[in-house]
Amino acid sequence: MNLRDNNIERMANGTFDVLIVGGGINGAVAANALAARGAKVALVDKGDFAGLTSQNSSNLVWGGIKYMETYEFPLVRQLCMSRNHLLRSYPSSIREIRFFTNLDKGFRFSPLLLYCGALLYWAIGNFFTRSPRFFNTRQINTKESLINTEHSIGGFEYSDAFLYDNDARFVFNFIRSAINYNCNAINYVESLGSVRNAQGEWQTQLRNTRNGETYKVRSAVIINACGPYVDQQNKISELTTEHRHVFSKGIHLIVPQITNNKRVLTFFADDGRLFFAIPMGNRTMVGTTDTRVSTPETEVTTEDRHFVLDNINKRLNLTKPLTEVDIISERCGVRPLVIKTGDQNNKNEEWMKLSRKHAVDVDWERKHISIFGGKLTDCLNVGEEICEVVQQLGTHLPYPKRKWYGEPHEAIRDEYLHQVHLMGLDELTSAGASEVLSKRLWRRYGAQAIGLLENIRENPDMVEPLIEGSDYIRCELTQATRREMIVTLEDFLRRRSKLALVARHEDLKNSQGIKDACEILFGEDAPERWSEYFGE
Repeated sequence: MNLRDNNIERMANGTFDVLIVGGGINGAVAANALAARGAKVALVDKGDFAGLTSQNSSNLVWGGIKYMETYEFPLVRQLCMSRNHLLRSYPSSIREIRFFTNLDKGFRFSPLLLYCGALLYWAIGNFFTRSPRFFNTRQINTKESLINTEHSIGGFEYSDAFLYDNDARFVFNFIRSAINYNCNAINYVESLGSVRNAQGEWQTQLRNTRNGETYKVRSAVIINACGPYVDQQNKISELTTEHRHVFSKGIHLIVPQITNNKRVLTFFADDGRLFFAIPMGNRTMVGTTDTRVSTPETEVTTEDRHFVLDNINKRLNLTKPLTEVDIISERCGVRPLVIKTGDQNNKNEEWMKLSRKHAVDVDWERKHISIFGGKLTDCLNVGEEICEVVQQLGTHLPYPKRKWYGEPHEAIRDEYLHQVHLMGLDELTSAGASEVLSKRLWRRYGAQAIGLLENIRENPDMVEPLIEGSDYIRCELTQATRREMIVTLEDFLRRRSKLALVARHEDLKNSQGIKDACEILFGEDAPERWSEYFGE
């Protein structure tokens, strides 16, 4: 029996302290925090973990310098402190990165004023990162000659942070940690609604979306962490809340690497909003957009592509302008933005100024929690806040002070690195890899990476990349099959790894390595899973 089937068997007709609906970043940290502190927790998601907003971010862990323009200094302070906390807690996964900003003539603020804003931003963040620097046009040409400075009036550089791997992988690691603390986390199981029984417990009807089977579970508390579908889920259970969501669509295009310099190129797009070219291994991610939409169901349009390509081509001195042919993959999702339930928010100006902070609504009588909005940067605060609320609702947490986040203890890391050194692991790193094997495996698997070393010692072929130029090796498949609850090929290609982001669809389809991976992951079901993803 695999991990998912085992968790379903344990969950069916069971009773829990807390049932969490939704396995994005909010649900993942809530599950990890509560389970680590001793609560009996179940988590379900109607799709895969991190399958919506949490897999479509800019991979940035930042204090939100742009929110200073709307004078949201308390939010900026909170996000900067959260960023610093994440940098300390996840030094392998989250790293400081420089943002290099060019300004053109006619921009609404002078370079000096914006540089002063960057200094204030640095101070708000307790001077935790490297200091900002001001550049004139000549210095910009020297530092980053790719930037088109024809209309430049100067620029500046400052620091924030980014996820070295993809956002979905970071979210899944919280899910995996929650499972280690005995949380029953299951993907592809949806909530059909919840009602309160005569004993004051929530009774929730669940359905396995892969085979249609239904289950009932009871819980003292329900947490709605469905991201953009929070309102929809509350409606099913006939719950009203103080807040609701409106939606902003954001897209990114992944293209061949634009520059070898490991910094984020930052511009102001034609509509005045921040626009990035972000390193992604040997690729570059370009975006984003900020378009109001009425529903969470979105897709990349031709207009979206042209907006991104036109803006990046205009601002860089590329040998050949980027076209749709250069697009390797696309990311598209919605930002669930929080407003008061009665707020219509019809004016576009007001729309653009909406806060990106989260809100937690609590029905104290019925013991129901709804998490609205939120940012990856603020995830640790969300986990702590949910623990406090659950305790106030009467659920006892036996280990209220237990630390539930961060990388393994230094002694474990030292033992791992000692074994790495003795076996000469880094010498086996494939040519063209973005980093040595030891760093990559530790970042993704932590203490579990020690088990991968044994696999490599038994069979050195296990360090071969799945496909040329990828940063995913064969021995990781064994780990994924056993521990990562992969149900579809997309789960593996898009979320547990980022292969679907950095390799073209046709290249994946024609890769023998991916065919081998499919067979390892799904056994006799491999042909069906292959056809499900590639449409054959």
